[in-house]
Amino acid sequence: MNTGKAPQNLLEDINVSLKLKLAALWAGLMFLYIYVDYFHLYMPGQIDDIQAGRVFKFDITEGFLLGALASVTIPALMIFLSVVLAAKANRLANIIIAALFIPYTLFNLAGEAWLHMVFAAVAEVVLLCLIIRYAWKWPRIET
Repeated sequence: MNTGKAPQNLLEDINVSLKLKLAALWAGLMFLYIYVDYFHLYMPGQIDDIQAGRVFKFDITEGFLLGALASVTIPALMIFLSVVLAAKANRLANIIIAALFIPYTLFNLAGEAWLHMVFAAVAEVVLLCLIIRYAWKWPRIET
């Protein structure tokens, strides 16, 4: 029955720009990325290995730490770049970098992979696929 009154409980659906959606996806990826490394410290023997100067099968060196920092710098910068880059460069950067991070994410499961690591890797790959999908379907201007 229509009483002519406007519905009282409807929520406004606010449109969020594609750039902000991409930045939010990269931010979510970064949270997972950081927390997996943090929770890794709680696995038995990891602190002892770190104190002995090893992570997985790698010696902890300046080069190793620089590489590790570079690997987290890329998605961290993508949060910013997704907001400020022009559409064409933004689309390309998001597709390429997300596509490159999928095998990198899966490579991080090499060796001993606990359930929390597998869960995070699946979630990260889903986020990366969403980044690729959003960027791939970037709206075009009709002329």
